[in-house]
Amino acid sequence: MFDFVRKHTKIMQFLLFLLIFPSFVLVGINGYNRMQEKGEAVAKVDGHEIRQGDWDAAHKQQVDRLRQKMPDLDAKVLESPAARYSTLEQLIHDRVLAAAAEKMHLQVSDQRFKRILAADKSLDAFYNAEGKLDSQRFMAATGMSPEQFRANLMNDMAARQVLAGAGGTAFATAAQTNAVLDAYFEKREAQFARFAAADYASRVNPTDAELEAYYKANTAQFQSAEHAAIEYIVLDIETIRKSIAVNEQDLKTYFEQNQARLAGPEERRASHILVKSKQKAEELLAAVKKAPDSFADLARKNSEDPGTKDRGGDLDFFTRGAMAKPFEDAVFGMKKGDIAGPVETQFGWHVIKLTDLKVPKVRTFEEMKPELEAELRKQQAPRKFSEAAEAFTDTVYQQPDSLKPAADKLKLDIQKADVRRTPTPGATGALSNAKFLAALFSPDSLEKKHNTESIEVAPSTLVSGRVVQYSPARTVAFAEVKDQVRERVVAARSAELAKKDGMEKLAAWKANPASATLPPAVTVSRQDMQKQPAPLVDAAMRADPTALPALSGVDLGENGYAIVKVNKVLPREAPPANKAAQERAQFAQALGTAENAVYYNVLKERLKVQMKVPKPPMAPDLQ
Repeated sequence: MFDFVRKHTKIMQFLLFLLIFPSFVLVGINGYNRMQEKGEAVAKVDGHEIRQGDWDAAHKQQVDRLRQKMPDLDAKVLESPAARYSTLEQLIHDRVLAAAAEKMHLQVSDQRFKRILAADKSLDAFYNAEGKLDSQRFMAATGMSPEQFRANLMNDMAARQVLAGAGGTAFATAAQTNAVLDAYFEKREAQFARFAAADYASRVNPTDAELEAYYKANTAQFQSAEHAAIEYIVLDIETIRKSIAVNEQDLKTYFEQNQARLAGPEERRASHILVKSKQKAEELLAAVKKAPDSFADLARKNSEDPGTKDRGGDLDFFTRGAMAKPFEDAVFGMKKGDIAGPVETQFGWHVIKLTDLKVPKVRTFEEMKPELEAELRKQQAPRKFSEAAEAFTDTVYQQPDSLKPAADKLKLDIQKADVRRTPTPGATGALSNAKFLAALFSPDSLEKKHNTESIEVAPSTLVSGRVVQYSPARTVAFAEVKDQVRERVVAARSAELAKKDGMEKLAAWKANPASATLPPAVTVSRQDMQKQPAPLVDAAMRADPTALPALSGVDLGENGYAIVKVNKVLPREAPPANKAAQERAQFAQALGTAENAVYYNVLKERLKVQMKVPKPPMAPDLQ
C-alpha cells in the first residue's frame, strides 16, 4: 500500500475524484455554480440561467481533461459543434441533479462521509504521523482546500442519490432476461431479393418540361441559404505569448534566482521494512545493522507492505513530497548506505536503508535558455494579454469600418470565411461560436458593415469580425440546378419502378410460392446481420414464427424495394450457468440505466429546463 500511494501521488488530483461523476472533475457542482457568468443565456434550469461563459469554461475543462488522457486526440474533434453541445448537455445534467438534490433535501451524513474517506486509501498520503490531514500538502496536490473538497464531494454524493432511487432499485427476473436476450440472439434462415433503384435508372428519361415541373413543385429543395462573406481577427493568449520578446539580462537574473529549482529536485532511493509493532521494528533494525547485506532477505520475510516486500523493500527513486513526512524527513537526512529507524507513519513502523541518490545536474545558462524564455513568456503572457485585450476592444469599436487598424496594432492576421447564422458542420474556434455568429448577422453588422464588438469566444480568446458581402436566402434559378433536378427526378422514378416491380413479384410469389426465385438463404440475427440492411433483418426477425415460410415486402425508399422470405427459426443456444447469471446482471444494469434516463427526463420537465441554442448535426443525445 505504501508503495502504491507513493507511485500515485503525482496524479492524486485525478484519483481523488473517482468517487464523483466524471463531469465534476476539478470543480464539482459548486464549482459550476461559482463560474463567472458571462454572455447570453444558453440554457435555463429551475429558473437559473446557464450563460455562455459557464459553457465555455466547462468545455475548456472537459477538453483539458481529455487531452491529458489522450494527448494525440484531434483538436478539431474536441472543438466541434457536436462536442461543445455535448458539454452543454452534461452541464445541464449536472445542474438538474444538483437542483433535484436540493429540493429533495438529500444530504450525506458525516458518518457515511467519514466511512467513504476511510475506505479511500489514496488519501493516506495526506495524513501526518498524528493522523491529522496535512492541509498544505492536500492543497498542493488537489488545488483546493480540504473544506472545499469536502463540500464538493458531499454535494456530488447527494446528487448521485437522486438517480439511485430509480436505477439503483432495478432488477430483472430470469423470464424477463430470457425474453429479451432470446429475441436478440435468436437466428433466422432467410432469403433476400433486392430490387435496387439504381438498376432501373436507365429506364427513366425525363423531358425538360417534366424537370421544370418538378422544380416548380419543389422549390424548397433548391434554396440557397442565407450566408455572409466575412473578415475576422482573433486575439488569444498563445499569440501574445509567442510575440513577447524576453530581455537577455532578465533571463540571466531569472536563471540565477531559480537555478536550484530549475535544475530539478534531488531524488533518493530507499528500501524499507514495514511492520505494525515498534518492538518488532527495533529487533529488525538491530538485525540489519549487524548484517546490512541481509536487509532485502529480512524485508521479504517480515515486511507487511505487499507492494514492496517481494522486491526486498525497494521503493525505487522518489523526491520530496512523495512520502509521508516522517519517512521523508528520515530519508533526506541520511547518507548513502545508512540504516535508520524505527520511523512511525500512519502505515506503521519502518526500518529504512538509503540505497542510492541522484543529485540533479546543474545546467548552464545557455543549456537552459530556451526553457527560461518559454517560462518567462508564460509568466508575462496574462498581463500582456490583458493590455492587448483592452487595445483590441477599443480599436475595433473606435474604428468600426475596418479591422486593419486593430490587426496592424497587434500584429494579427485578418482571416476570411463564409458563414451562416448557425455553425456549419466541422466549424471550429470562433466560427463555431453562436454569440459571434449572432453579432455578425445583427442589423448593424449587415447594413453598415461595421466591426462586431470584441467577443470572448473562449477563455483568453477574443474575436471581432465584419461582413464583407451578404447574400440573403433565395431560390436558385432552374438553369443553375437543372442537373440536380434531373438526378432527383431519375432517383425518385427509379425507386418507384423498383417498388412497383418488387410488389408485383411479391404478389405473384405469394400466389404461387413454387415460382419464387430468390438468392441462397443466409442465417441472420440482430447481432449478426450478414451485411444485410437493417430494415431487411428487422423484417426477417418480425416474421411470425408460427406461419413459416413467410414472404414480406420492405420499402427501402430511394434505395428501392426488397422481398424477404423467412424459412425457419434457429433458437438461441442455452448459455452456461455462469454466463446466464452474468447476462442477467448486465440486463438489470441496462434496465437501471434506462429507468435513470426516464426519470432524468421527468426531472427536466419538473425543473422547466430550456435549451436556448440549436442542436448541431451529429450531436449525440445525453441520457
